Amino acid sequence: MCGRMAVTLPHDAMAQLFAAAPANDLPDVPNYNVCPTTQVHIVTAGTGGPRRLGAMRWGFIPKWYKKPGDGPLLINARAETIADKPAFGAAARERRGLVVASGFYEWTKDAEGGRDPWYITRRDGAPLAFAAIWQDWRADAEEGIRTCAVVTCAANDPMRAIHHRMPVIVEKENWPLWLGEAGKGAASLMVPAANDLLTWHRVDRAVNSNRAEGPELIEEI
Repeated sequence: MCGRMAVTLPHDAMAQLFAAAPANDLPDVPNYNVCPTTQVHIVTAGTGGPRRLGAMRWGFIPKWYKKPGDGPLLINARAETIADKPAFGAAARERRGLVVASGFYEWTKDAEGGRDPWYITRRDGAPLAFAAIWQDWRADAEEGIRTCAVVTCAANDPMRAIHHRMPVIVEKENWPLWLGEAGKGAASLMVPAANDLLTWHRVDRAVNSNRAEGPELIEEI
């Protein structure tokens, strides 16, 4: 699962890393508590030009929803069933992107049922590129909303100590394939990350509130 993340990379560095042209309406950075239904940074393939670094609502809205809240909040799409789900199938084939994050949060429970948060990053300190799908949603008399969901898969061996699911992390050499720039076969990328890719540490429970903010949220306790 992926339900909260942090983004600290400046926009110009983000655009340079992904060889993407940045949009004018990117969310503010740094943001140490990116929550569902807010805007995330996402890279998509260009149409006859460079890739685009843009903003999308984190929470995929199926085309048949009359209102954004007509059904469940779809922040994740399971890799195992994404191709067969009516909500996700077309997007998985035609509209794939890379959600950019510096790290993400996951939770375990203590003996009393309290939720202990962990902050998870790459060991090499590089930004994370999560596999994502997206689409533009519009209903009658409604302004269009560009929306996305992060693709998840079974957790790798070490991550299972925290959670049984994890976001699909796409390595740089595979960005063209996931974005649809390099032929077919993107389904092969929807697998757990290598066991030595990630590291994590406990952080304060302050991040359990979606109103919390500030760099102290990712500090180890």
